[in-house]
Amino acid sequence: MENIISIEHLYVNYEHLTVLENINLKVHNKDFLCIIGPNGGGKTTLLKVILGLIKPEKGSITVFNQSPEQARDKIGYVPQYHTFDRNFPIDVFDAVLMGNINNKKYFKKFSIREREKAEQSLAEVDMLNFLHRQVGKLSGGQIQRILIARALVSNPKLLLLDEPTASIDTKVGMDVYDILRKLNEEITIILVSHDIGVISSYAKQIACLNKYLYYHETKEITDETIQAMYKCPVDLIAHGVPHRVLGRHKSK
Repeated sequence: MENIISIEHLYVNYEHLTVLENINLKVHNKDFLCIIGPNGGGKTTLLKVILGLIKPEKGSITVFNQSPEQARDKIGYVPQYHTFDRNFPIDVFDAVLMGNINNKKYFKKFSIREREKAEQSLAEVDMLNFLHRQVGKLSGGQIQRILIARALVSNPKLLLLDEPTASIDTKVGMDVYDILRKLNEEITIILVSHDIGVISSYAKQIACLNKYLYYHETKEITDETIQAMYKCPVDLIAHGVPHRVLGRHKSK
């Protein structure tokens, strides 16, 4: 099976503090990996390492058999959505087109092909009818779809998402996950989430990250198996019920 990501004995430090320690991970083509863990456990840091935005202290990482920096044009990234100036005058179409900005020379106009791809990306997330709507007028769930479309416009082979449903309600979140499951037919997905219910319903593999990475290589998960076998204490919950985030893993 083709490796998309290969990480071996990777460490990341922030000012003498070790944030990621001895990380080992292999992600294969068309995997749907969900990474769970407590706040401050290093989940966002790991995504940024894969993107080449953070350099590891030691260890190795390849993405598509290249360095993360060289492979960045093959990666789509959906960051955490918080708040922004809703009065900022940008419409949906232009916001999605901006997903091409890293591949363009400054001041060069977007091509017809790029504009067509933007429309296609909006169609994939069922937002084509909002083409000329001001982004600030959209709901949180609609904005999340726009962020996904922006990540798709550059035709990525790997899609990274950081808490994509953290700011939207459960029903809308399920719609987002349905979109991701469809995209996963063609794209490898790595998703950071606190929504434990996502694991059994959508992800193909799970990993628990709290400085150390515990990669379970399956989506089957119960409270008993997590605590007894994987040392990954977490309460399993139904969708829509406020949940407790992961406790700390036992020290290695």
